[in-house]
Amino acid sequence: MMQSPLPVRDGVNATRLRLPEEGPWETAMDYMMHRWGHIDPQGIEDRFDAGEIVGEGGIPLDRATPLQEHTFIWYYRTLPPETRLPVELSILHQDHHLLVVDKPHFLPTTPGGTYIQESALVRLRNQLDLPDLIPMHRLDRMTAGVLLFSTNPQSRGKYQVLFEKRQVQKEYECVSAAEPAPGHPAVDFPVVVRNRMTKSRSYLLAEVVDGEPNAETRIERLETFDGGAPAGAGVTGTGVTGTGAIGTAQRLARYRLEPHTGKTHQLRVHMASLGLGIVNDAFYPDLLDKAPDDYARPLQLLARGIRFVDPISGKPVEYRSSLELSEAARARP
Repeated sequence: MMQSPLPVRDGVNATRLRLPEEGPWETAMDYMMHRWGHIDPQGIEDRFDAGEIVGEGGIPLDRATPLQEHTFIWYYRTLPPETRLPVELSILHQDHHLLVVDKPHFLPTTPGGTYIQESALVRLRNQLDLPDLIPMHRLDRMTAGVLLFSTNPQSRGKYQVLFEKRQVQKEYECVSAAEPAPGHPAVDFPVVVRNRMTKSRSYLLAEVVDGEPNAETRIERLETFDGGAPAGAGVTGTGVTGTGAIGTAQRLARYRLEPHTGKTHQLRVHMASLGLGIVNDAFYPDLLDKAPDDYARPLQLLARGIRFVDPISGKPVEYRSSLELSEAARARP
């Protein structure tokens, strides 16, 4: 990956922009005005005048820099104000090479969309003064649990190879109905779900399609218990009904999920395919209308543990989450 000539600032990487090789723009500033001049033309001019937009080697650009002089340029975005999310990270392990944390529900792993400062990566870079921090893998914003970061650029590649070669074993837990929804057959646990999944950038949901399987998950039922339906939501075999219905208590179960592949939304799709959509899942099996985050009803999916042979020490290591899924915790004495 091309190294940015600008350092991390306020926990956020500089933005890289590729300039077109040709077009009706004479200068790099002309092109930026074409892209974003309708938003903040004065701000763009001020950045060029201040030398805050740089090309390869960190060379500052000015208003007259020809378009063809650089292929890539870097600059810092103007970050909008963000309201701090009412959730906290906890550190499970830290050494010269790795940082392992418990990521809470609702906090994204990396900056994106409306969440920049309010991401696990930026929070931790600022909190621990670790500008070189990089995540080794990702968890969905709505998924909680064990998340690994590299703290050392010199050893980072050794850990990346483990993930690339699937030498990292991950374990998740979820809470869903104890029995499949009507219309789905009974399940004899443990069960292995295999299918072919695809997800395009233009569509919110992952889809199961015909073809050679590329996604595999082993699912085991750990325990069953009486679940309660919070006011405003009814728990069903396919997850949680829309707001406005007050459901009755039903049998729920806690499941162990062991993914052997890492497709987007794989665990949520595989549970839904069994008629066991995860409690509080707003995507699967049915896409619900977007609503503000309800911190009292997190998605009942947790990255419980991760294990691998550490490439530095050569010893097996395992990191376990200290979090509990709220539906399972509620059922305990």
